[in-house]
Amino acid sequence: MNKLYIGNVSAEASEEDFETVFEQWKIPHSGPFLVKTGYAFVDCPDEKAAMKAIDILSGKVELHGKLIEVDYSVPKRLRSCKLQIRNIPPHMQWEVLDGMLAQYGTVESCEQVNTDTETAVVNVRYAAKDQARLSMEKLNGSMMENYALKVSYIPDETAVQEGPSAGGRRGFNARGPPRSGSPGLGARPKVQSDIPLRMLVPTQFVGAIIGKEGATIRNITKQTHSKIDIHRKENAGAAEKPITIHSTPEGCSSACTTIMEIMQKEAVDTKFTEEIPLKILAHNNFVGRLIGKEGRNLKKIELDTGCKITISPLQDLTLYNPERTITLKGSIEACSRAEEEVMKKIRESYDSDMAAMNLQSNLIPGLNLNALGLFPGGGPGMGPSMPSVPPPGAHGGCPSFGQGQPESETVHLFIPALAVGAIIGKQGQHIKQLSHFAGASIKIAPAEGLDPKQRMVIIVGPPEAQFKAQCRLFGKLKEENFFGPKEEVKLEAHIKVPSFAAGRVIGKGGKTVNELQNLTCAEVVVPRDQTPDENDQVIVKISGHFFACQLAQRKIQEILAQVRRQQQPKPSSGAQTPIPRRK
Repeated sequence: MNKLYIGNVSAEASEEDFETVFEQWKIPHSGPFLVKTGYAFVDCPDEKAAMKAIDILSGKVELHGKLIEVDYSVPKRLRSCKLQIRNIPPHMQWEVLDGMLAQYGTVESCEQVNTDTETAVVNVRYAAKDQARLSMEKLNGSMMENYALKVSYIPDETAVQEGPSAGGRRGFNARGPPRSGSPGLGARPKVQSDIPLRMLVPTQFVGAIIGKEGATIRNITKQTHSKIDIHRKENAGAAEKPITIHSTPEGCSSACTTIMEIMQKEAVDTKFTEEIPLKILAHNNFVGRLIGKEGRNLKKIELDTGCKITISPLQDLTLYNPERTITLKGSIEACSRAEEEVMKKIRESYDSDMAAMNLQSNLIPGLNLNALGLFPGGGPGMGPSMPSVPPPGAHGGCPSFGQGQPESETVHLFIPALAVGAIIGKQGQHIKQLSHFAGASIKIAPAEGLDPKQRMVIIVGPPEAQFKAQCRLFGKLKEENFFGPKEEVKLEAHIKVPSFAAGRVIGKGGKTVNELQNLTCAEVVVPRDQTPDENDQVIVKISGHFFACQLAQRKIQEILAQVRRQQQPKPSSGAQTPIPRRK
């Protein structure tokens, strides 16, 4: 599925031209460009690179006076029931999408694809070829909330009968494990998980897991179709070493079970009598949802598997080690079943967070979301989750993300009054750590006003510090179960703007504020009949989920920056400061 067709190619275009274009946009390719008259082909190393090429180049990049078109190259024999739909509005509800797809036939599967784009991408399989064809004809180019949908066929391996010796088909990668089934037969295609399984093993068993000259670990890798990293050099002299397993969820579980069996056998051979629990490492961001409200999720896993589960305390966390240790005790079979359920919950949390993160990945120009410590290892394709350098702002500073030093901003964020203790932490440790990490001043205002159910958090710092501080506050409320497991965290933020600029935020007839709300999905209100404060400022209220609030804040700050620029006195053209003559 990683072979691309490039159309509308000028007769003057050469292989070197395409090399330059792909290099300019940092799009990897795994083979030479096959340039024909009017079109070309190229292989990409993976689906992510192929999708990046389509999104960035198709209809947007000009080569010798022609806008090139880029799409998947799918032979007619593989054009069957599978489609990829791109450029889906980021805030579209699944129910709406399902209803739209069902208009053209029976949808057998619809799976979201992780991308780096703001918009969403799904792979869809219909029950019949004519249904897929009709869906493509009707949906390709159709407008959904100001987004033009892009629909293309993707290779359907079940469309042709493959012989047992069918290796790599021409133009398609044969790497990776063969599919054990097909979506058409009720089995989901196996997709490598973006989040690996990380486990801790006693140091004395590492040699047995690796085997003589690496034979054992190679055998596990081959049998489970996984990539396994044993971090032997981490934490020299430590009693335990981390292992990272990259594979499908099934491959990760299979490799984990095999490693547990090897450790058990080695323990018998070496007369090691202590119990060997399975220890899983998971980023703290996901642990609250794994535990569930009042511990219900964890209790259910224990009940279903017969495994005893404990989780390391929050106090063990540091800025440089955001992982918690989940310890599973029981038989190998019980631990294996529990591992599957634990990792299922963690992957669901990760996918949910990454989908939200991708909506506004370009929220602040130059902001490195991967460096914020929000996800283990920084995102898809993760290695060990222990960062090799402190996260930005860890020393109280805030790296600049534009030209010059960004101005400090003040945001008032309103949280449930019951959450104040969790935000402050024992002896104020959590709020101090959060302030240190974000590079922002964070204070809880005294309880006052008409609403005793809410408290105001005052955050002062430049835009990137605001992003990090507010993101952690939203996340903390979710982790501590102040919102339900399926409930999105939505808060109200207030920012102050000069009274003379309030009209610019509202716009003529409310046009600007309406556009803000449509663009950001946040509710933006400038209350009427406000009396400006002593600094001649009025309040703008922003309500919504984290990314909606952030985007609205940034857009309003852009408007204010524009107002400030326009108010600066312009020097008269050609005017120069007179230089006194020497007498």
